[in-house]
Amino acid sequence: MANSTSGDSVVDRIVRLIGAFPADGALSLSELARRADLPLTSTHRLVGQLAGHGLLEAVPGGIVRPGLRLWELVNRTSPTLLLRQAAMPFMEDIQQVLNQNVNLAVLDGWETLFIERLSRRGSVTNRAQVTGKMPVHISSAGLALMAHQDKALQTQYLDNFYDADSRVSTGCLRALLGETKHQGFAQLAGVVDADTWGIAVPILDSKQHAVASLGVVVPLREMRLQALVPAMQTAARGIARDLGVS
Repeated sequence: MANSTSGDSVVDRIVRLIGAFPADGALSLSELARRADLPLTSTHRLVGQLAGHGLLEAVPGGIVRPGLRLWELVNRTSPTLLLRQAAMPFMEDIQQVLNQNVNLAVLDGWETLFIERLSRRGSVTNRAQVTGKMPVHISSAGLALMAHQDKALQTQYLDNFYDADSRVSTGCLRALLGETKHQGFAQLAGVVDADTWGIAVPILDSKQHAVASLGVVVPLREMRLQALVPAMQTAARGIARDLGVS
């Protein structure tokens, strides 16, 4: 039932409120209201109610962040939990060899959603944050995922593609997806950060559709591509096997 002048239901507003938090998970009350497109008074009231259930937490200084109860509920039933558990040993092995960033991602609409990342001190910059998103076309993880979807979904994606920065045309993206599918991995050099190289391989199910992608972010000077990609592909097959989807 809608009970606001805008016609929004309480559920609508709660979903917008929780969805407004960034990857680092902390906002001032006023910024939270702005991002959720809610009046400050409504935000204050909803935050108080959600904090009472442990779903949000208000900390000194007027800062609000997701609560432990929300984290508990999400992780208790999330299908990504099994994926992360299956992938973690393989991600740790790759990181041990590379000493660089390793990430795990899934497709969320036309965006890449990162569900796990391993990093070490001294590794190159990596903009992929856990629970953070990137457009498919600017991440090697996204390209590896989209290139291994069924044709209908790819067509829908390309028909709706729009690059706000006007750097990538639909034709170029179609060619890039075709190249990624043909070679079995995606690579993007210097796209998100000028001195980094993103490489990703798909984790495939029995129909050869990508359920996730395994990626690394390494320095541009990294020269071990011929050895690195087969190792990642072997890890991806191991994850699919342990996940029970291959």
